[in-house]
Amino acid sequence: MEASTFENPLRRGLRLERTPEPCTVVIFGSSGDLTKRKLIPALYNLALERLLPSGFSVIGFARTEMSHEAFRQKMREAVDTFSRTRPVQAAAWESFAQGLYYLPADFRAPESYSKLRDLLAALDRDRGACCNRVFYLAVPPSAYMEIIRRLGSAGLAQSGAHGWTRIIIEKPFGRDLETARELNREVSQVFREDQVYRIDHYVGKETVQNIFVFRFANGIFEPIWNRGYIDHVQITAAENLGVEGRGAYYEEAGVIRDMIQNHMLQLLCLVAMEAPSAFDADAVRDEKVKVLRTIRPIAPDDVDRYAVRGQYGKGWLAGEPALGYRLEKGVKPDSTTETYAVVKLLIDNWRWADVPFYLRSGKALPKRVTEIAIQFKPAPHRLFRQAASDPLEPNVLALRIQPDEGISLTFGTKLPSPILRIRPVNMDFRYWTSFGSEPPEAYERLLLDGLLGDSTLFARRDWVETAWALITPILEAWKRTSAPEFPNYEAGTWSPKQADEFIEKDGRRWRRL
Repeated sequence: MEASTFENPLRRGLRLERTPEPCTVVIFGSSGDLTKRKLIPALYNLALERLLPSGFSVIGFARTEMSHEAFRQKMREAVDTFSRTRPVQAAAWESFAQGLYYLPADFRAPESYSKLRDLLAALDRDRGACCNRVFYLAVPPSAYMEIIRRLGSAGLAQSGAHGWTRIIIEKPFGRDLETARELNREVSQVFREDQVYRIDHYVGKETVQNIFVFRFANGIFEPIWNRGYIDHVQITAAENLGVEGRGAYYEEAGVIRDMIQNHMLQLLCLVAMEAPSAFDADAVRDEKVKVLRTIRPIAPDDVDRYAVRGQYGKGWLAGEPALGYRLEKGVKPDSTTETYAVVKLLIDNWRWADVPFYLRSGKALPKRVTEIAIQFKPAPHRLFRQAASDPLEPNVLALRIQPDEGISLTFGTKLPSPILRIRPVNMDFRYWTSFGSEPPEAYERLLLDGLLGDSTLFARRDWVETAWALITPILEAWKRTSAPEFPNYEAGTWSPKQADEFIEKDGRRWRRL
């Protein structure tokens, strides 16, 4: 059946506005997992929605020897396996696959970029790509600088009168403040800042997008979105798997670098930012940076007051025995890398003073869930002292990022009874049940924005460096001091006891997920 049969009618009025100019996307590292699991399925779904321009092309760039046709077949298998829209529609795939090409090449070799330049010129001529290019770095961070320098030396980085050039860079963007600044300096020698798109897929998730609308389009929430009504905020990113064969990578990263410095600080900014003057890239990103700049710095000697770390040991996940982190392939037997962390941040401005933001993330936990929970201050209980045998549950507004994207609000209500008894209930909204379909994948939205030149959802240079300036003191303090006795929580449990004690000393407790 033709792709247009399934076209979302809401897209029709936006198609001219939201369809990019003809262009070619070059994916460095196209033989890797990111390309087959996320990038090609996302581009196929954009084609299915008729949101890609005619003549749109993709060049896969990797060392594996492969023909154009073999690459197309591998990408077809990837879409069959990983696309949110299955089965693949034959006519839509055939049209999309005509624009898939492959260049077997070594990113370190200068001659590879000459071949790439020749192939791009041929696609400009044969498919009408109009000299518009997007370079996507789906490679390990260690390869970023080499590729960027080679693109510059080959004359492939400039935007000009005949077309534009952009580069999309995957996180992690640096390992600390010094390396982030160094990478930014290298990038700026080849690309202008307005050409650079630092991608964080969490920001492309539908619920994250909805935070803007929820806060700024509803008059009932924004008046109470402040220190006068909110007690604290918990932002949680829990994973129910261990490192899954990525032990060598995780030894270099840890949960602070992998999750908190990027994903979770982005979520904090969306919750805490002021309303932008306009919904455009600079206005939105200015407000995000303002939030980071008002977060109270953590002095190295005070890290224990603001952060806790953990590492999982053997336990049980989904009813199966699970290895401890130190027994994973690629992990040192005496590793002190954290697989769990809590960071408490305080924002020193008029809206948020004295409202703590607790960011927690970990691997090998009981559930996979990401959510933002805003807990409101308790109501005076004198009126209901006789009615409530237990302390009244707080009002909590929970924004679920994954899975089951949606929003819930917890409030107290009277049980049906002649006796006044109070119990908490949930008002629940879920995307699937309300709209009858799954929201688009995050990469679909972000890739489309990158093709359109809309950088609103991408991290700017100053945001990246300010985020690292906040987090680097924690990493440096942990590097200098002995870790707790690791492992300090079992796989399949929610946290080390130190994390419970950490929040309980503030008179609070972790939200039950």
